[in-house]
Amino acid sequence: MPAPKGYGRPRIHDLREILNAVFYVLKSGCQWRLLPHDFPRWPTVYHYFRKWRLDGTWERINRAIRERLRVRLGRDPQPSAGVVDSQSVKSTAVGGEDRGYDGGKKIKGRKRHILVDTEGFVLKAKVHSAKIMDYEGIKTLLCGKRTGSFPASLICGWMLATAERRRVHTGSRRRWGGAWMSSSVNGRPLPKRF
Repeated sequence: MPAPKGYGRPRIHDLREILNAVFYVLKSGCQWRLLPHDFPRWPTVYHYFRKWRLDGTWERINRAIRERLRVRLGRDPQPSAGVVDSQSVKSTAVGGEDRGYDGGKKIKGRKRHILVDTEGFVLKAKVHSAKIMDYEGIKTLLCGKRTGSFPASLICGWMLATAERRRVHTGSRRRWGGAWMSSSVNGRPLPKRF
């Protein structure tokens, strides 16, 4: 958790109370304004939630918990294998950039791509419009870009640099073609079970 800055007004609420309130909203699905009075005021809770989302605190918390759990299970803190998959979900009727139609699943809404390790712990997640094809969504998830064409060897090279092997959904494997099936990328041999 971020330490206090040392200037300004001192904190009134314990950060654990703020976390419990955020978890309550996420678990129950209630609106921020309907947060029970046992927790701090909703504007305070929402302020911290938004601030931590923007500065990357949630990602750091997730990474620290994941690494500790992997060590507790007797595993290396950094995973050597990962699994990528997507899911399309219905969303509100409000249109816009974040909403689209997934023709394969016949769903109007959003799509999420998630990269997990072999224990099922989330490494990275990306939510975008359902109209994004799986191969584009995986590129966005792994490299942070959505448009433009970049060679499969770049993606494979990045994947090999960060992990020994990855299992890729067959729909993505077809799109990227021979680079996924080849025996080497940029001179490095692929693992047998790649």
